Amino acid sequence: MRNFARAIQLALRYKWILVAAMGCSLAVAVLWGGNIGAVYPFMQVVLKGHSLRDWIDEEIETSNDQIANIEAELARLVERRDAASTDAEVDRLGQDIHVNEGQLETERQSLARSVWLQPYIHAYLPPGPFQTLIFVVVALVIGTIVKDIFLMGSMILVERAAQLTVFDLRKEFFRRTLAMDVGSFGEDRTSNLISRFTHDMQGVAGGLTSLFGAAIREPLKMFVCLTGAALICWRLLILSLVVAPVGMLLVNYLAKSIKRANRRAMEEMSQIYQHLTETFVGIQVVKAFNMERQERAEFHKTGKEYVSKSMRIAFYNSLTKPATEVMGIGIIAVAMLSGAYLVLRNETQLLGIPMCPEPPSVPAMMLFYGFLVGAADPLRKMTAVFNLIQRGAAAADRVYELMDREPKVLDPENPKPLPTPCGDIDFYGVEFEYIEGQPVLQNVGLTVRAGETVAIVGPNGCGKTTLANMVLRFYDPTSGSVRIGDVDLRDVRISDLRRRIGLVTQQAQLFDDSARDNIRYGSPHATDEEVEQAARKAYAHQFITEKLDNGYDTIVGESGCRLSGGQRQRLALARAILRDPEILILDEATSQVDMESEHLIHRALERFTRNRTAIMITHRLSTLELADRVVVMEAGRILDVGTHDELIGRCQIYQRLYEGRFRKSA
Repeated sequence: MRNFARAIQLALRYKWILVAAMGCSLAVAVLWGGNIGAVYPFMQVVLKGHSLRDWIDEEIETSNDQIANIEAELARLVERRDAASTDAEVDRLGQDIHVNEGQLETERQSLARSVWLQPYIHAYLPPGPFQTLIFVVVALVIGTIVKDIFLMGSMILVERAAQLTVFDLRKEFFRRTLAMDVGSFGEDRTSNLISRFTHDMQGVAGGLTSLFGAAIREPLKMFVCLTGAALICWRLLILSLVVAPVGMLLVNYLAKSIKRANRRAMEEMSQIYQHLTETFVGIQVVKAFNMERQERAEFHKTGKEYVSKSMRIAFYNSLTKPATEVMGIGIIAVAMLSGAYLVLRNETQLLGIPMCPEPPSVPAMMLFYGFLVGAADPLRKMTAVFNLIQRGAAAADRVYELMDREPKVLDPENPKPLPTPCGDIDFYGVEFEYIEGQPVLQNVGLTVRAGETVAIVGPNGCGKTTLANMVLRFYDPTSGSVRIGDVDLRDVRISDLRRRIGLVTQQAQLFDDSARDNIRYGSPHATDEEVEQAARKAYAHQFITEKLDNGYDTIVGESGCRLSGGQRQRLALARAILRDPEILILDEATSQVDMESEHLIHRALERFTRNRTAIMITHRLSTLELADRVVVMEAGRILDVGTHDELIGRCQIYQRLYEGRFRKSA
């Protein structure tokens, strides 16, 4: 419950909403007990053909008679004690005197209450029995309506506080997730993150709603009813509650089991999200290979597992309800047997234990039972509350499990500024590994001079992209350093570094927004004119204005699905051009475009990389022509660096790449 307590702390930011909700819950509880209290005037007054005026007058007269009788009895007991000849007789009479003094005090308090109520009852309540019945019924209906209004207020206020809390939690979760290093997104599946953002967050909201709603409102109703029962006979109430601890221990055990079962169900829901994400993202492959049946079978299996986990929750929940109901009926059964014994035998003691100062009346005992039944109903409703709170606790554990992670790439405590303009990019003995013991980069040493365009080539998996990502600080070297102008990038604020770098990747990342806003992404203050100029430089303006229905305002679809690969790549290049970075990184930027788009992108890059530091990862011969130098990598090491002509003459791997890949792509 520790993580759920953290969510509760967030909710306490909205303390005034919660205070108002608790005030409404208290009103509901009081009115709940008041409605049950209507049993007494109905039994004691109306069914006897009296009005409340008659009843209060009789109560005062009866109390006066009782006080007179008790005072007379006390006087006789005092005389007998004074005349007693033995200590045993004195002690016995002293005990009788003490009992009668307690009865006298009780009767005097009852008389005082009746005397205080008498003028109000005579002034405001009807004189006849039927009019009194009408008054009780109308008061009961009005009380129920008012109670329901407060109930609505409580539910709305609690839901608002819960939703605002989860809104804050989602924002913080999103902020912390975005702050994580790029490597963590490779470790965490997108579907798992989405599951925690949606399904688990809703579980937290449900837990908070139950905690601040029914978990407060229902116990308050129980408290009011138990207080009413205690005012009638508190000793009998304590006797009735002897079975409660056993039931509470069982409920506590079931609550822990429900939490574990909910956590397993949430993990299974993450698997469902994963399957849906993979299937819909790869729908073309699914259909091309006629794998619909296989995917349905996999979804059936995953869904069946979730059903199994959900049924385990239902099983534990089904045990909780009988446990609370048996506990409630056990309390009422003990009360009924004990109370009936006192009423029918006209007794004040049970098994030698004093229960009440005088034998209880039938109406008073019926009201006592009514209060116990009124307390049992909230107890029954608490079964659903237990489940929701345990589900919320399990969901909070899953949410905070990811929120508590720390990124591996952090801003320095005392950041240093980068030189202006940026100087050379130097790699000094850089080594890196994603998995311990499996190096990706090994003792890499390289200098990219300011204003120089360098191409990095090599077989797949040789570390080209990882090396380029070091400049962006997507990862930090395991050992060694990357420097710009003699400043270690680990000493630079990450946002300051990336503000001066432009990136175009193999998969152009576009958003489900307009073409204009996709170009403006990363340069939010750019004007429409500046956006258009960048598009012209990237040779994207023509297809935007001529081939897109709404020009720059055309929504390009999820991941740019409404555009061709070449169009997406040119929009991504326009975005980098608009940013006007000092350093440009191109990661296979032309590997998946048609010849026409490649030619246009080549022309754009030829102009844009002039007098600008650029690192290009490529296997296209046309792109290599833009490079001042070419870096050849294999197995995480730099094998050679030189111009195209130099490498053709001396580097066998470059020769093989040229013959096998570069010439084919030319």
